[in-house]
Amino acid sequence: MARLDRLLANLGYGSRREVQGLVRKGAVVFDGVAISDGGQKVAVVADLPARLTVEGVPVDPPAPLTLIMHKPLGVVCSHREPGRSVYELLPRRWRARMPGLSTIGRLDLDTTGLLLITDDGPLLHRVIAPRSQVAKRYVARLARPLRGDEAAIFAAGTLVLESEAEPLAPAVLEPLSDHEARLTITEGRYHQVRRMFAAVGNHVEALHRDQIGALSLPQDLAPGGWRILHPEEQTAVFA
Repeated sequence: MARLDRLLANLGYGSRREVQGLVRKGAVVFDGVAISDGGQKVAVVADLPARLTVEGVPVDPPAPLTLIMHKPLGVVCSHREPGRSVYELLPRRWRARMPGLSTIGRLDLDTTGLLLITDDGPLLHRVIAPRSQVAKRYVARLARPLRGDEAAIFAAGTLVLESEAEPLAPAVLEPLSDHEARLTITEGRYHQVRRMFAAVGNHVEALHRDQIGALSLPQDLAPGGWRILHPEEQTAVFA
């Protein structure tokens, strides 16, 4: 159970004083009845948006919340980096949610594709933990033709990136054409895919992530689009 004013403040609807103002206007309705006391307690359960409305609109889903997004080009995954961020593609009030939303790992400015965003700390850490070995699959368009030995080099588990001492875990390369390949990795080092191809004398011109674990980017999710992740999809991340 949670106090209504605190719950709505944590969901980004304003300060507790502002939420009390919404209550006084009759704008907060629970089970068809306007709330008269912002201190009323409600059960924070999955069906809350079906029972609670704010100004006639179903309340935003409570925590824990996980989203799947098709990250477009030209946006960053950080709250602190300059430039437009993925969080600006979400409802504005969601930036004030507590706990806050964070990306599960990052895609750089010039990388597109499957991105997960969550306020579920345990889920975030489980996905990115090295021991979980969650696979991430990318499609890379390359500046130069593949030489033919890249798959063996990446699979060996002996490749050491520039300025690092620890070799990479084995990765799986699947050539798609002379200038395009699909690469599956289980780590998340800084700019790893780009640096791997640089280590074998190539340059990534375009990079797209299409899968995490067994979860694929939905074909009907356009760049910049997002939706709430279904429970079975969350399970697929670890499949």
